[in-house]
Amino acid sequence: MIIKKKLNNNAIITKNSQDQEIIVVGKGIGYGKDINSLIDESKIYKTFVPENKGEKKRILDMISQIPVQYIEISEKIISYARRKYELILNESVYIALTDHISSSLDRYHEGIFLRNKFQWEIKHFYPNEFDIGLKGLEIIKEECGIELKEDEAGFIGMHIVSSEVGQSMDDFYVMTRFIQQMTNIVKYHFSIEFDEESLDYYRFITHLKFFWHRISRNRENTMGSLENEILEVIKNKRVNAYLCSLKIKQFIEEKYKYKLGNEEILYLTIHISRITKNIPEEE
Repeated sequence: MIIKKKLNNNAIITKNSQDQEIIVVGKGIGYGKDINSLIDESKIYKTFVPENKGEKKRILDMISQIPVQYIEISEKIISYARRKYELILNESVYIALTDHISSSLDRYHEGIFLRNKFQWEIKHFYPNEFDIGLKGLEIIKEECGIELKEDEAGFIGMHIVSSEVGQSMDDFYVMTRFIQQMTNIVKYHFSIEFDEESLDYYRFITHLKFFWHRISRNRENTMGSLENEILEVIKNKRVNAYLCSLKIKQFIEEKYKYKLGNEEILYLTIHISRITKNIPEEE
């Protein structure tokens, strides 16, 4: 590859093998180089392929305004997320996460601390993403010598969740609120506190995330006679879990105008039954 345009010492514009214009970032990749010079590909640690002019502008603005070190930190965090949890993330996460890291470090130097009002939800509803956030704090400390507070791990996790579901941060807030509402219905119906370290709880939260995606897209499930038969068995065997599912059904239909089919009630009943399995059925 050869340099088509030099942005700064750490970023250049070139073309890939498909003749697409790409933005390449790497420490010192443009230093001492001229137009049409060969690129030292061993220095590349991030390649952006803008899909449109708007995205290209956002990438160029980020490169011109934010230290290249922060882009490298984002790359390490995202690589960790993909490697450990096999997440499929929207490429826009690089811009959002890098911008956030830059703002966080600026606030740190100014002595400003922001509390994350979704910290509890991130920890309990998105433990993998929160772990990615904690790893991000480790990387920031290694690269910058700065130890940020744990709330920042929550913020990083929020960006990962937002990118993971391919939606905006506003969508993340709405989904998190939905999960809160569902867990509260179960909690108050059974008068219990959840074992949030259990696999059954993790499965329930994961189910609620996908459940929300269906509701937000207004996609109803269909089911066959076999699942109807299973529901009949389950609701007679775990009556309280089934009654709790009906409470959720009523709430969702009133609040979100989404009609739950028997399949969704079946899965809700199964998950609720699992997380309340130590509570005996009333005679």
